[in-house]
Amino acid sequence: MDVRRREFMADFAAALACGAAVAPGLHAQTAAGSNALDAEYRKFDELCSFLRKRNAQQFAITSAKGIDEAAFVTLGGIEQWITIRGQNRDNPVLLFVHGGPGDVTHHWTFALFGPWLDHFTLVQWDQRGAGRTLKKNGPSIAPTITLDRMTQDGIELAGYLRKYLKKDKIIIVCHSFGSILGLLMARAKPQCFHAYVGTGQVGDSTRNYSVAYDALLAKARSLGNQSAIDDLTRVGPPPYKSGEGFQVQRRWANSFEGADQFLFATLGYGLVAPGYSVEDINDSGDGQILSADQLVPQTKSLTSRDFGLKFSIPIFVFQGAEDFTTPTALAKHYLESLEAPRKKFIPIPDAGHFVVFMRPNQFLAELLKHVAPLAASSSRNS
Repeated sequence: MDVRRREFMADFAAALACGAAVAPGLHAQTAAGSNALDAEYRKFDELCSFLRKRNAQQFAITSAKGIDEAAFVTLGGIEQWITIRGQNRDNPVLLFVHGGPGDVTHHWTFALFGPWLDHFTLVQWDQRGAGRTLKKNGPSIAPTITLDRMTQDGIELAGYLRKYLKKDKIIIVCHSFGSILGLLMARAKPQCFHAYVGTGQVGDSTRNYSVAYDALLAKARSLGNQSAIDDLTRVGPPPYKSGEGFQVQRRWANSFEGADQFLFATLGYGLVAPGYSVEDINDSGDGQILSADQLVPQTKSLTSRDFGLKFSIPIFVFQGAEDFTTPTALAKHYLESLEAPRKKFIPIPDAGHFVVFMRPNQFLAELLKHVAPLAASSSRNS
């Protein structure tokens, strides 16, 4: 599960609350300072608005058979936000189950997933307690943010999409925390799905940090990175008595994967996403904090048996070859231990936990090679 992005968003939200330049006039020291900050923000927002309009044109769905919709749908008794985009309604439907917990992706993947829309009708969903779904319902829904309830939400969404888009089945692609949720969905209602694809796949929550520590230390030694070796040996392997050990792991995981650059890039994408604003970035940060409070205690003791070891649909894992958050070795071991009519582990070289976003075209190529034919075959046989 991706604590790195959650903490990044929390830091950004805190910066906004303290009067960063992207928030209008917060906590200004003087009236003159407040006016100057307001003016700077208005100028900045005008630039963002211009770029959003340009991006709306550049990434518009223009084909006659295309679909570009966004709406709240009722799932589990509350309204939850989904987007549906694709160049051809006849294409297979792909539901992207975001990670985090609470890390909504629709507002910053418009460019990254653009090429996917030629081959799939892509659905993104702000899960219970995340993004616009949280904004709509408020934090009072916190007691309902449970794995069981969210699994049922996902199954209800799959049923809605099958009916609304006139598909017998859909594909699910699940990232990080979403890989837990997606496995539970696939196990509970396999008839809804052509296949499951996990990335940043969680293999065993109880061993995540210990296996990641060993992998990080081995990587540091292979690179001869003495700073990393010193940092990691100083805090030692988990369990940790304070947050420092986790912070050291995150620091070097980000460094070795190049994830620092990626995380800052998502902020830029979010600021210029068509139809979105700073408010959506704030909502994302709020959702990650609330969702983590509710879901991390529920997931930290889960093992591979809790995710499921027997499935009746094809199971794929497209994993960064060097994932230091949901360690690649654990993900591979989990896939090897389960039963499925078809299963395949596909390591993507020189990539880590965020491979689906940092290498979206390569990820798409693997989807087209291994997963899309299953949907095509199912359509011919139905």
